[in-house]
Amino acid sequence: MKFLCFGYFSSEKMNVLPKGEIEAIMSECSPHLQKFYMSGQVMMDVGVETEVKSLRRENGNIKVTDNALVQFEERIGSVFLIEANDMEEAIRIASLHPTTQLDAGEELGWKIEIRPVHYFEKSE
Repeated sequence: MKFLCFGYFSSEKMNVLPKGEIEAIMSECSPHLQKFYMSGQVMMDVGVETEVKSLRRENGNIKVTDNALVQFEERIGSVFLIEANDMEEAIRIASLHPTTQLDAGEELGWKIEIRPVHYFEKSE
């Protein structure tokens, strides 16, 4: 099975930190990411920017807006796709990600959401 995971952060807490402090926290992620990748079950891992464009069909046309369709205090900061036998294994693998490994993550509202993927096609 494949699982799509979303890493969230509190923009309110992250936005007040100086750039140097954020860079120091992010530099702590590397050893945890190496363990995460060494699981051999990570198919994709990406960090996402805060810019959001939302698309929807309205009156036969595509409407583009400059924000998320739903507003939350939390923002998506990363997205990764893993392969696991079941949800328990997906939780074990996702828990290797820096989101759950760094003490700073707890202070900054980092968390992971895991969703089974019902359809996946790799384009080449």
